[in-house]
Amino acid sequence: MVLRVAVVGSGPAGSSAAETLVKAGIETYLFERKLDNAKPCGGAIPLCMVDEFDLPPEIIDRRVRKMKMISPSNVEVNIGSTLSDDEYIGMCRREVMDGFLRDRAAQHGAKLINGTVHTLELPATETGAYTLHYTEHREDGLVGDSKSLQVDLVIGADGANSRVAKAIKAGDYNYAIAFQERIRLPEDKMAYYEDLAEMYVGNDVSPDFYAWVFPKYDHVAVGTGTMRVNQAKIKQLQAGIRARAAKRLEGGEIIKVEAHPIPEHPRPRRVVGRVALVGDAAGTVTKSSGEGIYFAAKSARMCAETIVEFSNGGQRIPTEADLKVYLKRWDKQYGMTYKVLDLLQTVFYRSDATREAFVEMCSDIDVQKLTFDSYLYKTVVPANPLVQMKITAKTVGSLIRGHALAPTRSW
Repeated sequence: MVLRVAVVGSGPAGSSAAETLVKAGIETYLFERKLDNAKPCGGAIPLCMVDEFDLPPEIIDRRVRKMKMISPSNVEVNIGSTLSDDEYIGMCRREVMDGFLRDRAAQHGAKLINGTVHTLELPATETGAYTLHYTEHREDGLVGDSKSLQVDLVIGADGANSRVAKAIKAGDYNYAIAFQERIRLPEDKMAYYEDLAEMYVGNDVSPDFYAWVFPKYDHVAVGTGTMRVNQAKIKQLQAGIRARAAKRLEGGEIIKVEAHPIPEHPRPRRVVGRVALVGDAAGTVTKSSGEGIYFAAKSARMCAETIVEFSNGGQRIPTEADLKVYLKRWDKQYGMTYKVLDLLQTVFYRSDATREAFVEMCSDIDVQKLTFDSYLYKTVVPANPLVQMKITAKTVGSLIRGHALAPTRSW
C-alpha cells in the first residue's frame, strides 16, 4: 500500500509537514483556502530556523541586531550588544515566507489543493478512511465545485480556528487577540528601524502581553496583543502603542490593518485516532514572547517525521499510539521552554511595577545573553551556577526596587 495523508493548512506548519512527508515518498495532499493569505504576525524568526529549514536570504526582510525594551514609564533599555556579527533575528512578511514554503512543498511533489475544507468525516471502522469534504477555488477567484478526498491520516495545520480540531473534538483553549497595523514610514523614519525592533510594555498597550514595532521590507508592523477577555479594548490598546511610538511614526501611512487569534496553551487533545494537530491548531505558541512561527514549523516537521518512521516510509498505516510518540518527543524537547516562559509572563506581566522591574532586569548583560541565546537557538540555555545565582539575585532586586513583590490589595 501507499500511505495517503492530507495536510489541512499551508502555513509554516502545514508546508513543513507536507515537505517532510512527500520527500519520504508518501502521497501527500496540501490544502490551502487562500493562497495569498497574509496572516497578521510580528514575523520574527530565530536564527536556528534559517539553517534548519533552509530559508533563503531573499525571504528575510530585515536582520534585527538591536532591540529596545521600553517600560511603562518609557525607560528604554538597549539590547543586542551580546550578539556576534553573524547573529540576528529575522523579520519576515508571512505572505512571502508562507508562499515560499508552500511552493517548495509542491515542487517536491505535494499535491496542492486550493480549497476550503468544511467537513472532516471520521471513519466508521478503526482502519477506515477519513473523508475530507471541500470546496475548490478557481483561479479567477470564484468558488468551484464541491469535492471529497479519502486519506489514511490527517494533519490539522489550519490555525487557531481549526476545523480539523473541531471535527475530532480536540477541546478548546484560551487565546489572545493580535491586532496589527502595517505602516509605511518616510525614509528618514524607516532608517531608524534599519536593524532595530521595539517592544513596549505597560497597561496602556497591553494588560497581559506587550506591544511591538517590527521593521519589514518597506514598512513597520505596529501591533499589540491581549487575552480574549480584553478583546473589546484591543483598538484602545492599539491607540496606546501608536501614542507611545508617535514621534517615530510621524508621517506614516497605514497600508494594512490585521487581526488574528493566538492560542495561549495546547489543546486538551492534540492527537485523536489518526488525526494530529500541529502549530496554532495544536496550541504551540509560547507565553511571554508570543512566538509561534518556529514552533509551528518544528512541531509539524516532528509530527511528519514520526509518521514517516512508524509507517515504514508509507508502507503501513500508523496508529493513534504511533502518532502520540510525536507529542512525547515534543514535550520532552520543549516542555521546559514553555514552563519557563509561562512563569516569566505570570511574574512580570501582571502589573506596571513588575513590568518596570522586567525592563530593568533586561539591562543586565548576563540576562541579555541568556535571553538571546535561548531565543536564537531554541534552548533554555543552562548558564553556569554563578551566573544563574547572579541573575536570580538581580531579578529579585529589580522586583523589590519596583515594589513589585508587594501583595496586591483589594478594597
